[in-house]
Amino acid sequence: MYSLNPLALSFIINLPALFVALVVHEYAHGFVAHKLGDNTAKFMGRLTFNPLAHIDPFGTIILPLMLLLTRSPVVFGYAKPIPVNFHNLANPRKDMIWVGLAGPLANFIVAALTFLILLSGFIGHSGISGFLATVMFINLVLGTFNLIPIPPLDGSRILLGLLPGKLAVLYARITPMHGMIILIILLSMLRRVF
Repeated sequence: MYSLNPLALSFIINLPALFVALVVHEYAHGFVAHKLGDNTAKFMGRLTFNPLAHIDPFGTIILPLMLLLTRSPVVFGYAKPIPVNFHNLANPRKDMIWVGLAGPLANFIVAALTFLILLSGFIGHSGISGFLATVMFINLVLGTFNLIPIPPLDGSRILLGLLPGKLAVLYARITPMHGMIILIILLSMLRRVF
């Protein structure tokens, strides 16, 4: 009989906290894009807090679980990215920065709010406080990780909007597939160090 390793069991238990972080993150991208003139996410039903609209069954659940169960040195996952048509934005290069910042910033706000709730002592020592601590941690990690300036992470949109013309064109040649390969290599190296 096969039993789940503790890491896989922990992942399953913490899935609701991960869903909170992913939904807030993706909603924030769509909300800011909408406010800056792009209604793509709204028209596609993605401007919602419903996790089913943002969860990618393979990328959010199956892939990380497979990596955990096979004891992979690198564990990662992803949600469905919010569709943004930057041509609809009033100032695409500047607005790209704000849309990119929105997800990580929303994660940091959730982390700060959960920290304040935990600090207040209002919740006490219970399962709820453990869940809130997990929500805080996952939001901090997700927000920080997404600021790495490697496609398809949000940091790449921010950097692309900040770079001068010629450098931006060169940087834009790094595709999300190239970025994923770079990220896997970096995560593997970090895993060896820690």
